[in-house]
Amino acid sequence: MIGRVLWQGLAAGTAGAAVMTLAEKVEQQMTGRPDSHVPARVLERLTGAAERPGKQPLPVNWAMHFGQAAVLGVLRSAMAHAGLRGSWSSAMFTVVRLTNDQLLENATGVGAPPQTWPRPELVVDLLHKAVYGFTTGVVSDALAARSGPGPGQEHAGVLPGGHSDVGPLPRDR
Repeated sequence: MIGRVLWQGLAAGTAGAAVMTLAEKVEQQMTGRPDSHVPARVLERLTGAAERPGKQPLPVNWAMHFGQAAVLGVLRSAMAHAGLRGSWSSAMFTVVRLTNDQLLENATGVGAPPQTWPRPELVVDLLHKAVYGFTTGVVSDALAARSGPGPGQEHAGVLPGGHSDVGPLPRDR
């Protein structure tokens, strides 16, 4: 199962990044917002690579942008295989993506806490991360569904309707 979670997560995270990038490009055409070089700067700081003033190299920007998205997709795949599927789980995962970005950006000194950002910039970032989170979720859920219900879904099916008094599934299932 670990192998499936890995490859499906990498695929789902990459798909999420691709759709997010397309949404960003459409939004940038409409708003005139320039490209962000934050991903490249974070990667440069994490690896100790030299930084340049202004624009950063596109391959470095995309390596962090897509690499981070692909790796985080593994977590969403694990969620789907455990039975955490659907929009509720994608919303939870979107928060994880936002938290991961902010941890890396703030720990490296490249970014500032979101509550200090201009509100329009914050809204744009939240929307794009939601596109990533929900796209990654749709792909993860579809791939995991090919293996059947996850343990969490099986547990929920023991007594449908949101009951709190259902014990754990037997180990020998």
